[in-house]
Amino acid sequence: MTDQLSRRDFLGVAAGTAAAALSASRPTHAQARPNVLFILADDLGYGDLSCYGRPDYDTPVLDRLAEQGMKFTSAYAAAAVCTPTRCAFITGRYPQRFEVGLQEPLTAASPPVGLPGSQPTIATRLRETGYETALIGKWHLGWRPEYRPNRHGFDEFYGTLSGALDYFTHIAPDSGEAELPDLWENDRRVTTDGYLTDVFSDRAVEFVSRARSKPFYLSLHYTAPHAPWEGPADRTTADHTGHGVGPMVNGGSLAVYGEMMRSMDEGIGRVLAALRRARLERDTLVIFTSDNGGERYSFNWPFSFQKGYLYEGGIRVPAIVRWPGAVPAGTVTEQAAVTMDWTATILAAAGVQADAAHPLDGENLLPVLRGERGAYDRTLFWRTRTRAAARIGRWKYVQEGDAEHLYDLGVDLGEKTDLKARESAAFAEAKRRYSEWAAAMLPRRT
Repeated sequence: MTDQLSRRDFLGVAAGTAAAALSASRPTHAQARPNVLFILADDLGYGDLSCYGRPDYDTPVLDRLAEQGMKFTSAYAAAAVCTPTRCAFITGRYPQRFEVGLQEPLTAASPPVGLPGSQPTIATRLRETGYETALIGKWHLGWRPEYRPNRHGFDEFYGTLSGALDYFTHIAPDSGEAELPDLWENDRRVTTDGYLTDVFSDRAVEFVSRARSKPFYLSLHYTAPHAPWEGPADRTTADHTGHGVGPMVNGGSLAVYGEMMRSMDEGIGRVLAALRRARLERDTLVIFTSDNGGERYSFNWPFSFQKGYLYEGGIRVPAIVRWPGAVPAGTVTEQAAVTMDWTATILAAAGVQADAAHPLDGENLLPVLRGERGAYDRTLFWRTRTRAAARIGRWKYVQEGDAEHLYDLGVDLGEKTDLKARESAAFAEAKRRYSEWAAAMLPRRT
């Protein structure tokens, strides 16, 4: 399976001088309570980083991050669209446990729902144990004041409540207020000039650079490379009337997509440089991933389909973890991982105790990250209004409308050969386990 994933995945790339320095021994206190930088891209496909095989542009910062830490080749988003995946990360639980997690995604036309205030979040749990908490970027879990980030454990919020903004006007028609910029500082609507990806990167640099006496948790949730496909040089040439929802008015191009990716990669580079200047690099757990598979201009090879589908192309995403001295540099793992695992892993790294009243669905992957445990089989589930899927070890169960399929991901990453008839026992077991899981979730929205 591993030799099919990407032309660059298993070439044994040397980590280089910087990675070697990062992986050297360090004081034991540094691992006790790390700072946390969680970076979430929006609609980034599995192969959209050059270290995952993208052939037409380079992402040197994220490639270097992979050389300095661990790259996952079997990481998944909790959903094929953004709102439920964000719900999964913030709560550490399957999004189908929440009404807001059933939105595909949340828009102004959705019911007036949001993340319930009674639900503990990664931010509330970390803040209770002494962390400074901040969200910069995209929220997309409710517009009403009671649903906003500051009500869910974030000391500080600077970003958007909506799903897609124009990168220059910062207007988002899915907010229901299409004439006003959807950019917020805590509960106050704000305006600023600048390309949105750069705006978020600059704010993250400022946050990381502050003097502080306690550890921080920063969620940096870019809107890039989500449509509208506008590069940093497109202020005067792009059509800013469509704002990137529905039938994309601004059609973009492969070249524009590359410029959007370069902007995000360079911005992440500035944030990581700020960590280095603040002498926090060695004491910071950095996780980078995406909220779902890519769209029109993504490179999802060798997988099938894209965002919105539960085939691998819609849910398998890049994921990179760096924690110097804890995560060996230059390593690659086939460990299956899903969005909620990052929540569980971050909380475990911070020493946060389990909450029996609100158990996590994610698993703590620190033993894998530290090299203490090899890759092991997982059972993961997905569900939309019309689709369903389960991964049980190497088997992948897919339900599309009335059709059901079984694929062997060990030999068929493209999900081309349906083995439902030939492997009837495996199919029956996968369907049974999916049905048991679905019965424990909220019912599908009709």
